Amino acid sequence: MDLKLIVLRTGDVTKLMEFYSMLGLKFEYHKHGDSPYHYSAKIDKTTLEIYPLAKGQPSADKHLRLGFSVDHFEQIEKLLEGSINSGALQTEWGHMLIARDPDGRKIEIYKDAEH
Repeated sequence: MDLKLIVLRTGDVTKLMEFYSMLGLKFEYHKHGDSPYHYSAKIDKTTLEIYPLAKGQPSADKHLRLGFSVDHFEQIEKLLEGSINSGALQTEWGHMLIARDPDGRKIEIYKDAEH
């Protein structure tokens, strides 16, 4: 089984795209059929899409938690300085920190063990 799609909904698609771009994601801006314009990036076999809030959705879901293994961990740590929830920690899953995206979701950022 492979995870194919993750959709994040937000009140500010550009701001959220810029945040996730700092992690190294490369986004395209497009639409499918009648869907709204949105940002889309590939992570291996998974597509991460950033959509505007759905009709009637008052705010973004702040309970979703994502984790990313990144190259250039220290560089990303500096870029996210104002968003970091906890300093870098050594955990059983590796060297990581927790940041919050612009909508308040906790994002785990791991140092890629190969770099």
